[in-house]
Amino acid sequence: MAEKDTTIDVEKLLKNKLKSVSIGTLESSIAKVISDLVGEDYKCTIGEVKYTLFSGADFHVKVELSYNPEK
Repeated sequence: MAEKDTTIDVEKLLKNKLKSVSIGTLESSIAKVISDLVGEDYKCTIGEVKYTLFSGADFHVKVELSYNPEK
């Protein structure tokens, strides 16, 4: 079996596109997915975000049941 040489696009790897995504969008998207999975309304809060060098991010996610007294 011949090994394939793979080329890594360093420019793409170092350009962290996650920085352009708003934290609010991440929070509402995570809350929606969990709410859809569980069948109850949940809210999500994202703590301090640390962007990594190679197009990643580390952050704390808190998910909790939303309290709506009208339901």
